[in-house]
Amino acid sequence: MGTTSELHVAGTVIWYDATIFTPMEPRIFEPDWLRKNGNLLGSSRGRSEAYFLNYSGRDMVLRHFQRGGILGKFVSDHYITTRIDDSRAKREFTLLDWMRMQGLPVPRPLAARFSPSGPFYRADLLTERIQNARPLSEVLLERALPDRNWFTIGATIGQMHSLSVFHADLNCRNILLDAGERAWIIDFDKCETRAPGGWMKRNLFRLQRSFEKEKHQRPDLNWVSEDWTVLLSGYSHWA
Repeated sequence: MGTTSELHVAGTVIWYDATIFTPMEPRIFEPDWLRKNGNLLGSSRGRSEAYFLNYSGRDMVLRHFQRGGILGKFVSDHYITTRIDDSRAKREFTLLDWMRMQGLPVPRPLAARFSPSGPFYRADLLTERIQNARPLSEVLLERALPDRNWFTIGATIGQMHSLSVFHADLNCRNILLDAGERAWIIDFDKCETRAPGGWMKRNLFRLQRSFEKEKHQRPDLNWVSEDWTVLLSGYSHWA
């Protein structure tokens, strides 16, 4: 694991892995600067803006936090100022770092930024890109998965729950499968550790619903109810 350092620049606070950034370049959070310097590889839009980049020989993902829902139409990327350590990016950065220490397959956190703006703040998170990994929803459009993959996916979720980690948006797009058939879990915005309880079953139900929704929208999705049964057996292995 890396050593987290902290940098203050004109009111902005940046937390970063000091074993990766020597020194830390504050402009790495700026897509225009990345594009100008040839570091930007591409981007995608989901619940948050995501930019793919290569910096110092590493593939990274930069996510700019954005609000969803009706409120997001008016204040797309501003959050009411809170205690800095409770800001969205810092909380996810810290949680990812801790989960990796426990052996959970999640992205490696590289840096996080808190940018105050009057009574509000904006947030960014930089993680290492998982090599040769694709969202489960994309993989299932191409091929059916053998039972061993579904068991691994379930076991990975069970491992997460055994650590008492609540995932706020567990769905088939936030689970990745790499070329070595290892399952990864991503997007831990608004996630936290909780005492064991009913939220675990609700997490699983949310995931199941995401498969059903995806299947409804894309009938060619290679997912059947038997796959869910195998996933649950893998989950029980850990939970």
